[in-house]
Amino acid sequence: MRFLVRGLWRDVAAALGHDPAARGRLEILLAYPGVHALLLHRVAHRLWTGGHLLGARVLSHAARFGTGIEIHPGATIAEGVFIDHGMGVVIGETAVVEEGCIIYKGVVLGGTSLERRVRHPHLRRNVVVGSNACVLGAIEIGEGARIGSGSVVIGDVPPGATVVGVPGRVVRDGRRNFAEALDHASPPDPVTDLIRQLAAREEALVERVLELELRLEKLGFGKPDRPNAAAGLTADDDPLRRAGRIF
Repeated sequence: MRFLVRGLWRDVAAALGHDPAARGRLEILLAYPGVHALLLHRVAHRLWTGGHLLGARVLSHAARFGTGIEIHPGATIAEGVFIDHGMGVVIGETAVVEEGCIIYKGVVLGGTSLERRVRHPHLRRNVVVGSNACVLGAIEIGEGARIGSGSVVIGDVPPGATVVGVPGRVVRDGRRNFAEALDHASPPDPVTDLIRQLAAREEALVERVLELELRLEKLGFGKPDRPNAAAGLTADDDPLRRAGRIF
């Protein structure tokens, strides 16, 4: 019983420290499904490790029905973890979640193998997993790493790194700190950055070609094929050049 009280107290403290909407400990105790799911999971996990497998699964199923959070009783979850809202969260049997981790709604810590071995992720301390992200396989997410919302992570992530995209790509390492500890919705996007660079380069080339066409026209080599050059339209009037500016 003591381990339940200690774990519950630390979970409540984690919720209070990481959720600006929290007004007090009583509110968290009564109205936070993530806290309820973790409390019931600790009971189910104790049953599981004690050999009461069916009872553990039934209790975890009841917890899923009541909270919308599905945690296999075999999963190892430390005290002081915060599951924010939590609807749709799935944590597999061999997953390990260490202290200080934050898991948002819709997150899946899933397996990619049918073998009865370690097949789920290991989240080191203080990892943040954004909404609807999937972390799949027997991989390790390093301490302090961040998984962007909607990402699909299928490989190890170094400590302090940020991962975004499908499949997940490391876009920032631990040498640069975040301004906001919980900013999991606006990490850098390497694909968008690349498209933006290509669009800017294409626009510069178009400008150069139009300039050359105008010079040729003045020298008497005929009118350019593109009417925009002869009409003197700006880049904002040209849909081809304007298209690159949406990124």
